[in-house]
Amino acid sequence: MQLEGRVIGLIEDDAVMGESLVQGLTLEGCRVDWWKSKQEAQRALLASSPDLVICDLRLPDGRGDELFYELAANNTLPPFLFVTAYGDIDQAVAVMRAGAGDYVTKPFEMVSFIERARTLIRRAPVSRSEAVLGVSDAMRKIETMLERIKDSITPVLITGETGVGKEVCARFLHGLSVRSKEPFMAVNCAAIPSAVMERELFGSRGASGQAFHHGFAERARNGILFLDEVSELAPSVQAMLLRLVEAREFHRVGGEQALQFRGRIVCTSSRNLMLLVEQQKFRADLFYRINVVTIDVSPLRSRPDDIPWLIEQFLGQFVRPDQKAPRAVSTLAHDMALGHDWPGNVRELRNHMERAIALTQTEWIMPSDLFPDRSKPATSEPQHIATLSEVRDAAERRQIERALKETHGHIHEAAIRLGVSRTTLWEKMRRLHVAAEHS
Repeated sequence: MQLEGRVIGLIEDDAVMGESLVQGLTLEGCRVDWWKSKQEAQRALLASSPDLVICDLRLPDGRGDELFYELAANNTLPPFLFVTAYGDIDQAVAVMRAGAGDYVTKPFEMVSFIERARTLIRRAPVSRSEAVLGVSDAMRKIETMLERIKDSITPVLITGETGVGKEVCARFLHGLSVRSKEPFMAVNCAAIPSAVMERELFGSRGASGQAFHHGFAERARNGILFLDEVSELAPSVQAMLLRLVEAREFHRVGGEQALQFRGRIVCTSSRNLMLLVEQQKFRADLFYRINVVTIDVSPLRSRPDDIPWLIEQFLGQFVRPDQKAPRAVSTLAHDMALGHDWPGNVRELRNHMERAIALTQTEWIMPSDLFPDRSKPATSEPQHIATLSEVRDAAERRQIERALKETHGHIHEAAIRLGVSRTTLWEKMRRLHVAAEHS
């Protein structure tokens, strides 16, 4: 396993040792992020996830093993390779048994050190060079999670607002897995009437002389049974689905023979299922069975980095080879897109782009093409053109203020809603001059 393309986090306050490790790892093709204190590393690791962390046990503002214990209590961490003096071997062994990974003692040879690093990350997947779901940290983390669970049979629940891309995530999981050649059976639970849902989902015994009706569960075979908006299922269907999940078998409506379910169940919901359970509108036992692995997809307004990327994706998707189409999206249109809240999320952005590409008469998509309802008469007064950085900052500031208002100023709750750590939120509030007492 080569180290090329890997991201290594280095926590080392000694300048000579740090320079040596950075040089050696860079020659192997790694990207090295170097932090020189416990506090600096803690902030960085809460916001990123390198393939490996190399950490000195003794740091100017604390100990490396303490940092590991503090982070590991509430976070999924990459492997740690500790660097220690001979007198600290007992502490190194203890933290290794706690799940850190490995340690080396000073002095060491770079060749053997590189081999230790290579061994620790051998089983970790190589970071994708190109994004599939998005370029934001939130979507990259979802990609990583889906890669980890791709070949399991564990049920998956994907939550998020309407239009954020829950089905796109489910299809990405299907494409990654060993089931990719098997069917992806999508069931819109909100679109099929309750009176016929049992028959459509589980099939039915044919009348005399007629063939069986095969339901979605049977037609999924070894693939994925995708239940979109599972919260809309009637109580009777929820009971049958619970048996399907627990016993991995089902009966056709009117049938006597139990049939084995061989696929994997992936559900989505744009509603709060826990709240529905409390209101006795959704079965608690079914909720806990499908809620084994939960993927929460953030709204588009919370991940502005994905907006320019999605615009380019849709531009390539909707332009036909035989079409006299726009060459690109103007920076003015990009700026306006970054300043929009996108209540309909990715679906709304997709619709805007599809319409703009179909109707624009020029080589460039302009703001009036992307947002025709906002077009205004031209003015002779010069206007300030905001930079992308200014637009992103403004969008982040609005979202942080909204989260703080909704949580009555509680930083921890606001951070959870925004999908970032509390430390990251504090840093953004400081940089964007958002008052902590905002309400």
